[in-house]
Amino acid sequence: MEILVLASSMAITKIQSILLISIIIVAAVGATYVLLRGDESSIKIGFLGDLDGNLQHHPYQSAILAAEQLNAEGGILGRQVEVIGEDTDEEDARDFTVISSALTRLITFHKVDFVIASGSGPKGYMIQDICAEHNMTLISYGGSEDGLTQQVIDDYDKYKYYFRYAQANTTYIVADTLNKLLHIREITGFNNVGYLADDSGWNAEIREAMEYMLPEHGFNLVYKGKFPPFDTIDFSSYFAAAEAAGVEILFTLSLYDSGIPLVKEYYDRQSPMLISGIITGAGSMESWEQTDGKCVYTVINIAGATVGYPITNQTLLFHNSHIQRWGEAPVFHGASTYDIIRFVLSEAIERAGTTETEDVIKALEEIEVETTRARKFAFTSSHDVLFREGTIDNPNDYGHIFSWFQWQEDGSLIPIYPKWLMEEAGVTITFPPWNGPWN
Repeated sequence: MEILVLASSMAITKIQSILLISIIIVAAVGATYVLLRGDESSIKIGFLGDLDGNLQHHPYQSAILAAEQLNAEGGILGRQVEVIGEDTDEEDARDFTVISSALTRLITFHKVDFVIASGSGPKGYMIQDICAEHNMTLISYGGSEDGLTQQVIDDYDKYKYYFRYAQANTTYIVADTLNKLLHIREITGFNNVGYLADDSGWNAEIREAMEYMLPEHGFNLVYKGKFPPFDTIDFSSYFAAAEAAGVEILFTLSLYDSGIPLVKEYYDRQSPMLISGIITGAGSMESWEQTDGKCVYTVINIAGATVGYPITNQTLLFHNSHIQRWGEAPVFHGASTYDIIRFVLSEAIERAGTTETEDVIKALEEIEVETTRARKFAFTSSHDVLFREGTIDNPNDYGHIFSWFQWQEDGSLIPIYPKWLMEEAGVTITFPPWNGPWN
């Protein structure tokens, strides 16, 4: 509803003033429901993302679920929790002006107490800088650059407001990816690796590190492919090039809708390689229907909360409640945003006894809590995800458990990595029925 107020040199009567104020109030109730649905004492958490996007609607839903559950238990410090979303529409076209404007609205118009957002590359640094300028606590559920948390070390007073719950930093992702590939090589004997990545910036450091680390560990890196992230629907030329190079394990880094035609091409051409990695098109419980079952045999990075595998004591509870609330299983980043609100931020506020920024930051720095993705979660001194030696093989250690699951012919998912998880389930990798290096 639009209100047009014309300035005039003529004074208005008291009755006219009352009528005008009434009209404005009625209009405001209709136009700004999000602002008025909570009272002055509510804790406002701003969510920045593509609210109806294929990828980011999941974390937004999970954030709402976390708030609803907390409110049902009495809120935080007896105050209700309110999630306010601002839409960036970035899955259609990434416009930094739209993103920065949406973030600024959360901070200055909605006056949120905390911000949850995802950002890598220039976008991530922009979001970090805007929050720093406003002394706004930001907890990220995406963006892996080491530099984002290095800034906390280099200029603590300016960047202390930034925390990363997920994903891990590039250094750990590369080390974890290397361990996964070593694990697959141990099972299969495959040694020729290629990567196929969407060229959107978020994976640039990962690709660069893999290019020198894989050969150092005896792998033959025989193919390097990149494709436009938002509009690629034909992957035939990429698979043809990978096949010609002799790829046995194709590691993929695909975050957007292009993951669906990617796995369909793999299946339809019966490509003679094992495909693994981050593939949004195969990384949700809806992927089986979205790909007509052609995601079968792919080995994907997927959260235990998505599959419904009890990684921690909280995983299944979240998985089941998300399906009950939204009619679909949560995805990787959904688990992260849920954890941030439900466990990490709520615990920090309760410890601090207030929502005052400085007090909550200190509480976040000292937190240790179980989430859906970590049996013991804590931050490093740089406000990054804490990992310790042994995390890969020791399920009781600190840090997220980054698991790989494989789609089976009956539409189920089995755990392939970490090794202890695969052995606990009593399963191993299965191969397609067509010809390949497994014959």
